[in-house]
Amino acid sequence: MQFRHLGRSGIKLSEISLGSWLTYGGYVEEQQAIETIRRAYDLGINSFDTANAYEHGRAEEIVGKALRDVPRSSYVLATKAYWPMGEGPNDRGLSRKHLIEQCNASLKRLGVEYVDIFYCHRYDKETPLDETLRALDDLIRQGKVLYAGVSEWSAVQIDDALHVADRRNFDRIAVDQPHYNLLQREIEEEILPLCNREGIGVVVFSPLAQGVLTGKYQPGESLPRGSRAAAPGSSLAHSALMQESTLRKVQALKPIAEGYGLTLSQLALAWVLRRPEITSALIGASRPEQVEENVKGVGVQLSQGDLESIETLLSA
Repeated sequence: MQFRHLGRSGIKLSEISLGSWLTYGGYVEEQQAIETIRRAYDLGINSFDTANAYEHGRAEEIVGKALRDVPRSSYVLATKAYWPMGEGPNDRGLSRKHLIEQCNASLKRLGVEYVDIFYCHRYDKETPLDETLRALDDLIRQGKVLYAGVSEWSAVQIDDALHVADRRNFDRIAVDQPHYNLLQREIEEEILPLCNREGIGVVVFSPLAQGVLTGKYQPGESLPRGSRAAAPGSSLAHSALMQESTLRKVQALKPIAEGYGLTLSQLALAWVLRRPEITSALIGASRPEQVEENVKGVGVQLSQGDLESIETLLSA
């Protein structure tokens, strides 16, 4: 495993992080989830990501249980708040009340005294930005949070937060968590330049485009049983990622992957990690062997010629 600084901060994260969205506390049996998390740790992954809203807190409980017997200083733990956690009017958003209550609840479920990163899971237009940032700053001063982060905020929203923090002398946003992969590259235009300029780390989620970049979805064929797209009510099955033209482009990447002795998944991760602005790629895994496969995407140097070939294939 290789490690990168989180932007200009002193902390280092493994280039692959393990998340728990749609897996732990859900369709993955608890013991299997724990074995997967521990295998990731044994392989050198030191960055683990969860959220209060993942299975309504159950994912946090499993992640905390899996890591309970390893030294707390040996891993980086992240959780989030924003999405509804109850029916009340204050059970959602980024108000001071909700952030502090949810941080305390997350710490209890995780069984730790602090989280390394606490993300604002989305932007809250109904709460003043300085209220949100002051609450985060207070949690940091209390030692319950070490670094503040945001997820899926626009470049303008992040920039506004930096200006407010500087003006109020709050701790700055240290990390952004956007989606990014070979097929969804919107952050290249504004988000990555902003984070690079301001020293903000970038931990990207969905680097495999919800499984599309594994190559398991074949153009013109039925959805594999047990896959995410085949699940009842799946939004993935009807998304642009599943268009026939997109699936054909994914299959066309196979010869490039094979030239490096890689799977499509490993090629997709190596492509994401080619950018120095990106600290870590956040994967999901339901079995230990999936983690074992994905970590092989670390340390791969793609040639300029192959990067150009990928651009040509995807833009066709």
